[in-house]
Amino acid sequence: MRVLVAMSGGVDSSVAAAVLRDAGHDVTGVTLKLWGGPSDSGCCSVSDVEDARRVAAQLGVPHYVFNFSDDFESTVVAPYVQAYAGGRTPNPCVECNRSIKFGRLLERADELGFDAVATGHHARVRVSGSRHLLERGLDPGKDQSYVLYMLSQAHLGRLLLPIGEMTKADVRRRAVDLGLRTATKAESMDVCFIRAGQRVDFLDERTAPRPGWVVDADGRRVTRHEGVAAFTIGQRRGLGVALGERRYVVDVDATTSTVTIGERDQLLRDHADLRDPCFVDGPVPPGTEVDVQTRAHGDVVRGVVEAERVRFVVPQPRVAPGQVVAFYEGTRLLGGALAA
Repeated sequence: MRVLVAMSGGVDSSVAAAVLRDAGHDVTGVTLKLWGGPSDSGCCSVSDVEDARRVAAQLGVPHYVFNFSDDFESTVVAPYVQAYAGGRTPNPCVECNRSIKFGRLLERADELGFDAVATGHHARVRVSGSRHLLERGLDPGKDQSYVLYMLSQAHLGRLLLPIGEMTKADVRRRAVDLGLRTATKAESMDVCFIRAGQRVDFLDERTAPRPGWVVDADGRRVTRHEGVAAFTIGQRRGLGVALGERRYVVDVDATTSTVTIGERDQLLRDHADLRDPCFVDGPVPPGTEVDVQTRAHGDVVRGVVEAERVRFVVPQPRVAPGQVVAFYEGTRLLGGALAA
């Protein structure tokens, strides 16, 4: 099988390419050039491209670079900026997966005659009869199925996830055994196109921040702020207030540039409203009880799927608008949506 492997320059995608090569597939590595600005978090830097190129050389497989920077700007970066300016909290990795890795890259693979695309995500594709299932990766601490909730049957039929059956320790051991230069490379944890700690500066450069008020739950003004992009639902640190007790952001109103803070109990909700649902193998019928995950590595809670919301069995902290709400049945990912 001809397989196009997305090689980010990290250890996971390096080992994914090695596993497929050793399984006898005709492997070609490709690194995506997505971001030309400053970055210090990995997966978008010149050094990552070089790491991927040299790993491909070590493995004896061809390597190319695809420039999708214009698509990345329009489908990931611009919506990220617009979301924060609108008081939402986007997940750019999800949008990159949706639009770039399983959008533009799959299109390019088709054009070039590849049978499948592979990535280094920690998740598993299972075949059940004529259907494809998406399951959590074997290593619960590294599972990345949450950010793949948008994948459909058409995607899964063309996708290989070679390290889904491996723990992170297994991956690193395999890389060491192969002598790969990425074997001990640190993981990328932050937004790849923003330097660590500079999110607000990045957003301010691309928007016109509007000062406003931080208010308490009764609407009393507490302090001024310089723009809503500095805040997200559930945030506790960096509020610029000292009230003697912990306070959390419980609401962000971009229209009036108002940030509301309150006690943790004021964050609790019995449901999350949803938009833009996606399902792996058909919609979840209303009334179905599922495991719900609202953060990339967060705990699961029980909830009941309704028409445009999920109702929690036990009230949970409010999910920030723009964040993914994923539905599971055991280890199987059923689908998900964005919090409205």
